[in-house]
Amino acid sequence: MDLIIDNKELLLLLFGFLIISISANQIAKSFQKLRFPLITGLIFGGIIAGPYVLGLIPAGASDNLKFINEVSLAYIAFAAGAELYLVELRSKLRTIKINSAVQSAVGLSLGAIILYFCIDLVPFASSFSDTEKVVFSLLTAVLFVAPSPASVIAVISELRARGPFTKTVLGITMAKDFLVVVLFAVALSVSKSLLGGQDIRIFDYLFLVAELVASFALAYLVGKLLHGILKWGQRGLIKTALVLVLGLLVYVFSNYFREYSGQNLTHEVYLEPLLICLIASFYVVNYTKYRPEFLKILHDVSHYIYVVFFTLTGASMDIPVLAEVWLIMLAFFVIRLVTIITGTSISSLIMKEKFIHYKVGWMPYVAQAGVALGLVTVVSEQFPSWGQDFATIGISVIIINQLLGPPLIAKAITLMGENKSRAEQPTFDGIKDVLIFGHESQSMALAMQLQSKKWSVDIATKKSKSEVDEIKDINIHYLEDYDGINKTFFEKIKASKYDAIVSLLSDEESLQICQLVYEEVG
Repeated sequence: MDLIIDNKELLLLLFGFLIISISANQIAKSFQKLRFPLITGLIFGGIIAGPYVLGLIPAGASDNLKFINEVSLAYIAFAAGAELYLVELRSKLRTIKINSAVQSAVGLSLGAIILYFCIDLVPFASSFSDTEKVVFSLLTAVLFVAPSPASVIAVISELRARGPFTKTVLGITMAKDFLVVVLFAVALSVSKSLLGGQDIRIFDYLFLVAELVASFALAYLVGKLLHGILKWGQRGLIKTALVLVLGLLVYVFSNYFREYSGQNLTHEVYLEPLLICLIASFYVVNYTKYRPEFLKILHDVSHYIYVVFFTLTGASMDIPVLAEVWLIMLAFFVIRLVTIITGTSISSLIMKEKFIHYKVGWMPYVAQAGVALGLVTVVSEQFPSWGQDFATIGISVIIINQLLGPPLIAKAITLMGENKSRAEQPTFDGIKDVLIFGHESQSMALAMQLQSKKWSVDIATKKSKSEVDEIKDINIHYLEDYDGINKTFFEKIKASKYDAIVSLLSDEESLQICQLVYEEVG
């Protein structure tokens, strides 16, 4: 009878939470109109519905809704792994490997050292033992390393950015996303050994390696299962549901095996679910032919996952603790910024980059989102005595990073000259101007026809002046005088005055003209 009541209460809680998530989604849309990220609005909606404001989601509800977190975290890991597509990264692989390794190493070591010596300023950590200080500093430093591929991809898409800097930034962000999950798995195992009162011996290192090997083996199996699901002829919601259920089962198995090993073996074995799901996703996108379908499934379900995950994250935040530690939150943000700038500067020095890389190279890595929040959630669950306080500070820092990160990504891409977004559209000056590329019979016939309709006509041609018979009232631009079709050409002829541009050149040349017009003329 008690089980029936519990299940009924869980269903009511779940139903109520889904209604609140829909409301949080509407709040988030309002935030987007103010140019805030969607995530910020969802977290804010969760805070409003949480136990410290309206009380619609009671304290402790996150424990009962833990499976929502686990499904969401599995999805986040799948999405992160899906971005590690080797075909697109191969040309910049050496640069990506060196930069991601240096930035991660510097960020982790420098962050841990600074945090260790500043930890007494954190109210709930002031009474920590030396071991607890090391654990707290190490786990927080790993959190500092985590970037946000989702934010980088969103900004790149919005700006239509392309170029070596953009490609390198995207590759480094995704590589660091993978590295941070591995680093977190290692840091978590070391931390649990330290807090368990055990000295770390050679056996412990071997055991940690064995855990990682087991995680990779399980990841390969999960990748094969994903492959089987994607290969299955069934389409639509059923296949999407199976992918998400598989992610949840990874968490269920990991939790069960950890509990079982703790009771029956000399060591508790923790197989990191985030790492397993990330590697499984990497396998699918790089070693099967189902990458497009897998990406479509992830894209179609992304919004719903983010809504429930970030709403629950906001509802789980301890607002009284946040009010006490807001200065610490700002201090953590500054410390992370210092580690990012130091790491990118050292990697730029090693790669002998131009000076501008020292100026803007750190900007794309400030943003944080899914994986970082996932790590915070795991720490909160693994260390219940101080995990919730840690989560409150961590989530707050992530929100600041997510607010400032996307604008910084856009600024860096723009300063590097790889912003290909549409130029501001010019206003109509009262005269209908047209520029026609090409000087053949077809273009001349079009020019004469437009002139009869009161259009002012200019022609751009690849021919030399000796090959062209000029026509009254038609201005001819000779591309050889401008070294061809380029940005300088459009600037010198003041292309913003034209109300229409027609290209009768080859497809390749016409595409080049369209891109330049979009970016330079609007």
